[in-house]
Amino acid sequence: MIGGVVVLCRFGEIFLKGANRGRFERMLIDNVRRAVADLPEARVSAPHGRVLVTVPEAGLEDACARLTRVFGLVSLSPARAVAPELPVIVEAAVTQARAALARDPARVRAFKVEARRSDKRFPATSYEIACEAGARIAAATGLPVDLHHPPLTIGIEVGSEVAFVFGDVRPGPGGLPVGASGRAVLLLSGGIDSPVAGWLAAKRGVVNDAVYFHSPPFVGEKSRDKVESLARALGGWQAMRSLYVAPFTEAQKRLREAGPAELAVVLYRRMMMRVADLIADRRGAGALVTGESLGQVASQTMPNMDVIGAAARRLVLRPLATYDKTETIALARRIGTYDTSVLPYEDCCALFVPAHPATAARLADVERAEQGLDVAAEAAAVADAAQEIPIGR
Repeated sequence: MIGGVVVLCRFGEIFLKGANRGRFERMLIDNVRRAVADLPEARVSAPHGRVLVTVPEAGLEDACARLTRVFGLVSLSPARAVAPELPVIVEAAVTQARAALARDPARVRAFKVEARRSDKRFPATSYEIACEAGARIAAATGLPVDLHHPPLTIGIEVGSEVAFVFGDVRPGPGGLPVGASGRAVLLLSGGIDSPVAGWLAAKRGVVNDAVYFHSPPFVGEKSRDKVESLARALGGWQAMRSLYVAPFTEAQKRLREAGPAELAVVLYRRMMMRVADLIADRRGAGALVTGESLGQVASQTMPNMDVIGAAARRLVLRPLATYDKTETIALARRIGTYDTSVLPYEDCCALFVPAHPATAARLADVERAEQGLDVAAEAAAVADAAQEIPIGR
């Protein structure tokens, strides 16, 4: 490792998990290994409080790009691993500063050094390390020191067997390692909201499978392809394991005819909950996840969400319940799903929608409309016909 490049990965919230911290750390390390599994010569280790990914220099940027998508990591730095000796550390810090200045001289107008000495037996204190490295960098580059708003920060971390020197800190997504909070089934459409909801659930440690309700011939194959692309985009964040494509045409027709037209959307969504529940049974999932946002559309009023949720047998997570559309769009752009979500291909939720849908459905009225159907058999038929598509690594 000494003399080579590593990606120094930091985690945050896991530190607060007390007796469960070890379990969370193991999950995080497993997810890091999964992220770089197909990179040649990549090795993952976990010294106290850090995760290290050692890669050949040619694979450094690829590794960093993958690791910025691992939930549980709050930041990471491409770093040089050097011997824990003050002259060697200082020389590496000067090299990092010169490289940063050469890359972007217009931005790098000042600097500071932050040093952290985890091995207290090291003969110089953290402050002394920072002062020595700072003086050498200033002399070598002519850059002034700015302790408050530096465009460049050189970081130094000194351990008992190795020291790390870096000039770049890249943000990670934070949150909890995927898998730490159990499994859920995401009701995934082709819109903007549900992929973002799945991403937010994964950020809280949830492993997602997804179900998409497909209604041919009213909805074409391009709509299905669009949803599969969204699922694969989430898979790039380790936020998706598999996608179930559930044929919904016949059930949707019968639901449309079962009750008053204004209840149609509520009836569709209650059936979707039942189907998702059955898939969740098979996947061992403890919750369902939806992209509902309170008050955003007619079906997402508080009374309607209550009636729709009553059809589910397990916890329904609604990560976007309090988001407005602007916030959701901003997050969709950040995670890379927005451009796919706005492609002009409709999903089944846009079919057979009445001109004046109910905004305050009552459970008694909805259940009365469903009495003419064997809703359990309908749900089972849809779930049994669903096609599974593996997504995540």
